[in-house]
This record gives sequence, C-alpha cells and structure tokens, in this order.
Amino acid sequence: MLGRMSTWPTWDEWLLTLDPERRAAALALRDRFAALGDAEPEAAARSEVMEDVPQLARYLVLRRLWANGMSWTPEKVSQVPAARRLVEGGADPADVTRAMNAAAYDAVFAALYAISYGADPEEEDAALPGWCLLETTPEGELTGRPLGALHEDILTLDPSGRDGADLWA
Repeated sequence: MLGRMSTWPTWDEWLLTLDPERRAAALALRDRFAALGDAEPEAAARSEVMEDVPQLARYLVLRRLWANGMSWTPEKVSQVPAARRLVEGGADPADVTRAMNAAAYDAVFAALYAISYGADPEEEDAALPGWCLLETTPEGELTGRPLGALHEDILTLDPSGRDGADLWA
C-alpha cells in the first residue's frame, strides 16, 4: 500500500527503536491488520506508525470496495437482464462475469481517482469547492488524516491475491 518502503530494518529491529507507547501501538496495529487478513500486516502497521498514513482506514475502504463493488459472480450476473440475455445467447458466463467485474473496477477506480484529485480539473474557477476523504475515529470524529490516492492501491486488495490480473484475462 501507499507509503510502504522496502529499505526499512527488520520488524524486530524497528520495534526496538520505538518508545514503549509507540511499540505497543505498532504491535496492536500489526495484530489488527493480521486479523483482518492484510497480506503485509507489519509493513502496514509500520507505515501508519512511522509515516502517519491512515493505513488501517485505507485497508478497510479498499477491502469493502472489492467486497461490494467488484465481486460479481455468475449467480449475481444472472440477475442482470442484459447479462442473462448474453449468456442465454451463448456467451460464456465466466466472460460475462469477468467483463462486469472489469467494468466495476473501472468505475471504482474512476471514483477513487476523482476523490483523490480533490477538485474538478475542467473548472478554472478557484472559488469552487473541492473535496477529500478523511479518516474518522470509531465515534465518527475527524482525525484530520486524509485517505489520498486510494486508486493507486486498489489492486493490492484484490481478494484473489492476483492484483487484478483476472479482470482483463
């Protein structure tokens, strides 16, 4: 995910450099990421602690987008009349499913890119408002930490572990 680096010392070496409070926070974050299924829980925790990047919120948003927006199955596809007609007309159900997942990915990517851009790039009026996605506490209070550039990491949360390769197969 965004902000993760490969030139860091090992996890255990890094933990020894932290004060007890930050060490406890790092360990708790690592355990939370691991429990949620993150493939790189130590890297995610380290990035959040060292760089103040809201990696846990980023992970949760991206994981939810895959689960809700890009998880078409042949059974779900059959509920879409146009897709059902394609299959009934002889199209391979796997191809129709793949096409719907690819279209969903494109829509999610475009939305995340627009959110990350923060303004309408076609408007030159500097007085127009912009936007951003911010992390909140469990109670809904803003932390002030933006969840920027989510579009850059959407493929890393592909549940298949293939970084979206199946979308365009």
